[in-house]
Amino acid sequence: MDVSPPVSQWGSITDVPGLRVGHAQRIGDGWLSGVTAVIPPPGTIGSVNVRGGGPGTHETDALDPTTLVPTVDAVTLTGGSAFGLASAGGVQQWCLEQGLGFAAGPPEDPTSILVPIVPAAAIFDLGRGGDLSARPDAALGYQAAAAASTVTERGVIGAGTGALAARTTLKGGIGTASIKLPGGVIVGAIAVLNALGSPLDLTTGTLLGSAFVPPGLPRPITPSPAENASYLADLSAATAPPAANTTLAVVATNAALDPAKARRTATAAHDGLARSLAPAHTLLDGDTVFALATGAVEVDFPTIIAIQAAAADAVMLAVMDAALAATPVDQTSFGGLQAPSYLSRFPSAAP
Repeated sequence: MDVSPPVSQWGSITDVPGLRVGHAQRIGDGWLSGVTAVIPPPGTIGSVNVRGGGPGTHETDALDPTTLVPTVDAVTLTGGSAFGLASAGGVQQWCLEQGLGFAAGPPEDPTSILVPIVPAAAIFDLGRGGDLSARPDAALGYQAAAAASTVTERGVIGAGTGALAARTTLKGGIGTASIKLPGGVIVGAIAVLNALGSPLDLTTGTLLGSAFVPPGLPRPITPSPAENASYLADLSAATAPPAANTTLAVVATNAALDPAKARRTATAAHDGLARSLAPAHTLLDGDTVFALATGAVEVDFPTIIAIQAAAADAVMLAVMDAALAATPVDQTSFGGLQAPSYLSRFPSAAP
């Protein structure tokens, strides 16, 4: 299995202190799917915003700012469509074993009952390895949570293992990025690129979000016209119908945000999908963005606005990073898919 280098040119979600990410996946013998677990420090505030027309989610209603529990113990991103949401149970069990969860016991001993809060969202990758029944379960979710570390691996790994993009013509995967703001505030993101839409500017072949990269950060390279002409010719000849998709993201910050402000941050972060994918938020996508706030840095009102803007930038960069980190997959020997990556089609665009 090819795994891209652990360091993104735009940073990582684990640049936010206390954040850890773990992946587990299976490839071969009909499998091409996996799970990614994002583990924040205890007491992290969480929220979510769902914009896609075909979401597969678990426990997202619990993240409404008007509900009882404001904190999140983990976020599960998974393949397997709605079936794969079972993997959240494995992440929840791992959290319970670590003593994480909402204290729901009696007043004299509230921690005698712990209920880990583990929202989840799924991409559609069913059958891409050749076996429709090969989808993540609780055991794979537990494995992802147990593997969590401050090193964020990227590419064809975890929930991005079976991901595709651009109407199934390019391999998707996992990408990550971070933005550093004044005062020690960090905003990071991880994305699972599995979009109906394309991450490319089809006029040039460059990544669509390139024009929006913040000043001072590296911009993606525009590939050669010959490579783009070849891709466009193959794209026009493609006959595969649009498949169910979904791009997922988790955006995190070390700032102190209440649940309502975390919700607004998740909402603003969707702009990053709109800048890096065309189209986004369709009926065939279940685009979902989670927001996490660890609360380590107190912030004023202008900084809250800057965090929301940075959330969109971080998600956009993470989507582009996913395209750059993806590697080609050839599962034809298992009756599954054959998918080139962006850099296998556009090698002149390599950073």
